[in-house]
Amino acid sequence: MSYLRFDKTLMTNLEESLPREILRTNRSGAYHCSTIVDCNTRKYHGLLVIPIPELDDENHVLLSSLDETVIQHGAEFNLGLHKYHGDNFSPRGHKYIREFEVEKVPTTIYRVGGVVLKKEKVFVHHENRILIRYTLLQAHSKTILRLRPFLAFRSVRQYTHENSQANRHYDEIPNGIKTCMYPGYPELFMQTSCQNTFCFIPDWYRGIEYPKEQERGYDFNEDLYVPGYFETEIKMGEPIVFSGGVSEINPAELNAIFESEVERRIPRNNFKNCLINAAHQFLNKQDGESYILAGYPWFKCRARDMFISLPGLTIATNELDKFEAVMATASKAIYAFMNNEPSSLRVYELKHPDVLLWAVWTIQQYAKMVSRDEARNKYATLLKDIMNYLREGKHPNFQVHDNGLVYAEGKDKAVTWMNATVNNRPVTPRSGYIVEVNTLWYNALMFVADLLGEAGDNEFADALKEIAERTKTAFVNTFLNEYGYLLDYVDGMVMDWSVRPNMIFAAAFDYSPLDAKQKKGVLDIVTKELLTPKGIRSLSPKSGGYNPNYVGPQLQRDYAYHQGTAWPWLEGFYLEAYLKIYKRSAISFVERQLISYEDQMSCHCIGSIPELFDGNPPFQGRGAVSFAMNVAQILRTINLLEKYANQ
Repeated sequence: MSYLRFDKTLMTNLEESLPREILRTNRSGAYHCSTIVDCNTRKYHGLLVIPIPELDDENHVLLSSLDETVIQHGAEFNLGLHKYHGDNFSPRGHKYIREFEVEKVPTTIYRVGGVVLKKEKVFVHHENRILIRYTLLQAHSKTILRLRPFLAFRSVRQYTHENSQANRHYDEIPNGIKTCMYPGYPELFMQTSCQNTFCFIPDWYRGIEYPKEQERGYDFNEDLYVPGYFETEIKMGEPIVFSGGVSEINPAELNAIFESEVERRIPRNNFKNCLINAAHQFLNKQDGESYILAGYPWFKCRARDMFISLPGLTIATNELDKFEAVMATASKAIYAFMNNEPSSLRVYELKHPDVLLWAVWTIQQYAKMVSRDEARNKYATLLKDIMNYLREGKHPNFQVHDNGLVYAEGKDKAVTWMNATVNNRPVTPRSGYIVEVNTLWYNALMFVADLLGEAGDNEFADALKEIAERTKTAFVNTFLNEYGYLLDYVDGMVMDWSVRPNMIFAAAFDYSPLDAKQKKGVLDIVTKELLTPKGIRSLSPKSGGYNPNYVGPQLQRDYAYHQGTAWPWLEGFYLEAYLKIYKRSAISFVERQLISYEDQMSCHCIGSIPELFDGNPPFQGRGAVSFAMNVAQILRTINLLEKYANQ
């Protein structure tokens, strides 16, 4: 039996099946995302969603969905599913589903009377093309397959509605048609592997609703354009492949292409393999540059997320070439930022005070997990340039004070990962000496000093260590309080006594300003007040303003975003600290914590980890359906655990 398999009982129960989503990407920015019953519940859902740089920096839904109809003896059975006003679903094709499984590719089995039909989907790597293969497993008489495409041609941030400007023209191509609804968009090529008849019956399907957008307080309905339908006979043993893409393809090659794409997939047959597959989905190669997308379906390449995610998504999966490719792009972006030069690279939010320090941490993981010599050979110049840029005061929001601590202004703008804003003001204003920024600073000073000192650059190493000594003393005096945990930030006489997770880095990093006893004290507080089965809370229930449920409209969610919600990526650092302090005796505890994520493989986004969880039971998954930092840190923790177990 497949590791990820859902039977008829679950699939036909929309309360169970609609919250479960499926994601596939082409590793070049395009994706397919929907629910496991192929009913779109978000404006971000679609069969073919692609970036169109000529228009803007957003993704665009070209092909929203494809309804299948099975016809026997003149009787039509529509397998599609859409939500309309008043909680009405039509045509309710989910009732024909017998099972759904995701081992290599998403596979749905339908049973309609005496017909058993298998549907499989793949997204072609590095090509804007979705392939759907239909195989007739059982039939007692002639069977017709009808395919009805629903077109959107819109940004994922917008909706389309019936209008007279939409172009209805189409051209015939081998075994299909090509069409384009609006100027500026690429043509959509829809073809099948066998000959078919296209019936041009243009119409708008009005009032399709997206309940997930309604939950989030947004507009939630649109109209979709259907140009007509393709119809062909389907025979047992002769698969039919549908292709939706932005270029024409030879229909005779579709079956072979589909089969080769299936062979390239890693089976999702256990927890780790699911995470490895999810890790691959964040890799994004465009115009020869390599990026890490922060999450799906709406995130771009955010610099902080990229650096925190990179070791777990690549080195932990033994894919060093991918790490080096992303770092090559990241290095260009870093130098463009430090030199104040314009850049066309799609790396965002480099300006925040902690980001370059996370880049140093990323290279540190490469040195640990691969080779210090290799890290020095590849990245020594970059490391030295970053540290000089920061210590010389060239960063616009990174001041190194005489005591060695870093001061950053964050009263008016969110400058850390706790970046929710309301009315352009940070919900969690963190300013002055910020605890994780200074933890990162001390770690970077010591790591770069040791790495370059080993190669004989003693003058530079000594200069960094001199700063580090001052930083260490001031860090303990500034942040460590009488209760044994770290203040979240200190700005003059203002001290934030909230119990937050940002102190955990001081217990997890290889170079810490804390001694062993102080690290254990921090770990104990985090364990008592912040640890949940689904990550580390962003605020203790005992602290003022605790708001653990990430629900409701945007404003309500923003106020909860970092006020008690639980984040799995933080638990990666917590478990790293736990292993460092308790060593092999921590193995069973860490294993139990990791197991608590395994149930996520079969809910929310199948085979991945969502952005965050409510901070209170039942710890419901929320936000983006698949989040890079979470997947990365769990993979990195698995890698760490294996090393401790083998000691």
